[in-house]
Amino acid sequence: MLENYLPVLIFLVIGFGFGAFMMALGFILGPRRPDSEKLSPYECGFEAFEDSRMKFDVRFYLVAILFIIFDLEIAFLFPWAVVLREIGMFGFVAMVIFLALLVVGFIYEWKKGALQWE
Repeated sequence: MLENYLPVLIFLVIGFGFGAFMMALGFILGPRRPDSEKLSPYECGFEAFEDSRMKFDVRFYLVAILFIIFDLEIAFLFPWAVVLREIGMFGFVAMVIFLALLVVGFIYEWKKGALQWE
């Protein structure tokens, strides 16, 4: 039984070996021209002025949640719409529950003020 996995193991070893070889080749042959701009930490286009462990405003997380809400909605609505006739009423009810959960998340975002920019 394990002999069936030998080609997969060989393929993985060759793939990882090729990847490691290419990374090493780029590291060895790549140009090294460091300057102050390349060595400086990048933080939103300006110099860091505080500790990197500072607390973030909750709006950053709310915007991320908002993105996930709309991203998931679109990612699940298209395939659902394609097979709606095949999955019938069960699929319709499942999508209504899913959309209701997304609406609850959207209302949470709205109440927290994530949609209001200052």
